[in-house]
Amino acid sequence: MVVFFGGTWVKCTFSKLMAMSAALSLSQFPVSGFICFPKRRLPSRSSYIRAMSETSSSTSVSSQKEGPTTDYSSASSVTIVPPPNFKPPEPKRFAVRPDKIGEVLGAALPLLFRFATGVFVSGYSFSVVSKDEIPPDQYALELNGITIKETSKLGPRPEKYIEIYEFESCPFCRKVREIVAILDLDVVFYPCPRNGPNFRPKVLQMGGKLQFPYMVDPNTGVSMYESDDIIRYLVDKYGDGKVPLSLSLGFLTTLTAGLGMLSRIGKGTTYTPAKFPPKPLKLWAYEVSPFCKIVREVLVELELPHLLVSCARGSPKRHILYQKTGHFQVPFLEDPNTGIEMFESAEIIEYLRATYALQ
Repeated sequence: MVVFFGGTWVKCTFSKLMAMSAALSLSQFPVSGFICFPKRRLPSRSSYIRAMSETSSSTSVSSQKEGPTTDYSSASSVTIVPPPNFKPPEPKRFAVRPDKIGEVLGAALPLLFRFATGVFVSGYSFSVVSKDEIPPDQYALELNGITIKETSKLGPRPEKYIEIYEFESCPFCRKVREIVAILDLDVVFYPCPRNGPNFRPKVLQMGGKLQFPYMVDPNTGVSMYESDDIIRYLVDKYGDGKVPLSLSLGFLTTLTAGLGMLSRIGKGTTYTPAKFPPKPLKLWAYEVSPFCKIVREVLVELELPHLLVSCARGSPKRHILYQKTGHFQVPFLEDPNTGIEMFESAEIIEYLRATYALQ
């Protein structure tokens, strides 16, 4: 088959395509390119604006200093503890647990249908450098003895975390998650699975209808429905004002986002009764990775609010995670409710269910 991959038409077999998908998701395959349409005006008829008081924003890499604005005072007082004798696993580079191979391959399908949208941060570029040019505490891509330095051009950084109410299996929500990856934004996600008791009612209260995604930007007081309007708002406020071509095709964008989810249909959709965490979890991830996707499905089903630290290719936050853990690999979960920090998607899923799901 022939596919459009990272801005280039590539001839490959299905097995080769799956290998390319896994490589991209494991953050070890450098390709680049975004084509953008000219700037369009944000349709006001489908937006819900609470306030318009602008705040100054910084261009630093990680300037957010304030956490989620959701009131957790009504959260359950149940003590959150990890499973007995739990020990975080050692990270295994390029390894997929045999019982998760089918899930990972299915979760990689959007990579094909969405033309790798969300793999690269806006303004991504790379250069081949000498290994000596990279400080030992800095992340760099190495392929067959070649050292590759990756950079990007980021827009203004929000001082407070943007908040998005959504669920994993919604194609409209996926479009917004893709632009979050491209703009390298850290976002607090409030999962809204079907029958979820916490955040669906909150969206109805705030916006007046049950529709997703729903975005709240505490930096400006702006809140809105409609995925295309949210994308336009985010690129105008925190990007270069240009929406990537793959997110500018209207119905075709939504169709391809939906087709990419067929292999995981129903996952990340319906609420599983769970303990409500006193504090949001923290997940280092990005939209395209199938390993991150299967973890996000469980976070949504358990209705666990989480801060997603976006780290697509070119993100400066890859260096931060590298300095924190000694290497870069996603997903990486930090649970402030138990003190657990861990790699490995399969084990993260088991940990989440054992810790939060009500038996």
